[in-house]
Amino acid sequence: MMRQRARARKSKRRRIALGVLLVALIAVFAYVTRLDYVITSQFREIQWSVPAQVYARPLELHPGLPLSASDVEQELKRLGYRSSQDAQPGTYRKQGSQFDIVLRKAQFPDRIREPLPLRVVAGRRAIVALEDGNGRELSGARFEPLLIGNLFPVHGEDRIIVPPGEVPALLPAALKIIEDRNFETHGGIDVKAILRAAAANLRAGRVEQGGSTLTQQLVKSYFLDESRSYRRKAQEAIMAMQLESRFTKSQLMNAYINEIYLGQDGERAIHGFGLASRFYFGKPLNELRLPEIALLVGIVRGPSYYNPRTQPERATERRNFVIARLAEFKVVTDKDAATAAKTPLGVVPRGAQRFYSAYLDYVRRQLQRDYAKNDLKRAGLQIFTSLDPRVQEAAERAVDEALPRLDARRKSRNRSLAVR
Repeated sequence: MMRQRARARKSKRRRIALGVLLVALIAVFAYVTRLDYVITSQFREIQWSVPAQVYARPLELHPGLPLSASDVEQELKRLGYRSSQDAQPGTYRKQGSQFDIVLRKAQFPDRIREPLPLRVVAGRRAIVALEDGNGRELSGARFEPLLIGNLFPVHGEDRIIVPPGEVPALLPAALKIIEDRNFETHGGIDVKAILRAAAANLRAGRVEQGGSTLTQQLVKSYFLDESRSYRRKAQEAIMAMQLESRFTKSQLMNAYINEIYLGQDGERAIHGFGLASRFYFGKPLNELRLPEIALLVGIVRGPSYYNPRTQPERATERRNFVIARLAEFKVVTDKDAATAAKTPLGVVPRGAQRFYSAYLDYVRRQLQRDYAKNDLKRAGLQIFTSLDPRVQEAAERAVDEALPRLDARRKSRNRSLAVR
């Protein structure tokens, strides 16, 4: 009798255990299924918060326009063109008062212009001639409009969306080598990479490598918060595997390039390599060279720790580490790597891109009459205005020069008109 009761109790405990296990399995299945639905539906319709970009009026060039050679060069630098012997979009070569320019691809209110070779000959006080790449005279040409500000989106995030065709091939290659060597073969998580990173960090005595895949980093940036727990890490791994099963590697790489956090500009968070290229170097992503791409890839690990403006030595060391790895894996030649490692960081001063706050306030008030607030902060609208930066700056100089003279005439110690 005692044995029968013991067997009955044991059988009951087994049934209860199996029941609990079954319920747990059903709960896990339901959770994973729901998670899969949420992340795949959101990712298929991925919509970043992209601010409306506000542009000045493009400078229209024509023979007789009162621009000296120094004025032409100033306009090119304002737009982020660099002096170079390489005839690439965004570059110019100056010989005396003659400029050989390769204009960038640009969006205008009426059309898109593809990259265009342009020769500008300037006299002492005005433009003398314009020619295209074949030496034919032109009656007119125009520089691309200057970006003068953004209407920042929700949560302070800012980004410039870059399609795959405008991403330099070196960038995804470098990201794979530095951040995720097995990106093309893993299914979302990489156990070997985790172990390899742990060993490397122990040898170095500091964190030099991470074990997260690019897909895990994308999940963390786009879907999760910054909390650190085993539960969140498990959720990250599950979501990464689900994304890998639903989307191609190229889709995931392009999403990563447009999403990853790369710095802070006051209250504005810099997301994606497109905006980071403008923020740190003042030019489009497709114009970056080896040392510049290596720097951006390097600061992925810690945008504050490797901030090239506040920690230039640390950023240089990290950049050169990336360059050395690219040479080690034969992505670049040893010669190019050696040259790149000696190159200055080339980061533009913070605030080099001028924003016209008062004018932007006026534009914002005008737009709010015709557009929903969320559209202005999320839909990536391009706003073309009539602001002429040259005229605006001339007016500001005239005011700055006139106000002290008016102050002197007023002889007032307590009331000053001068701009502080």
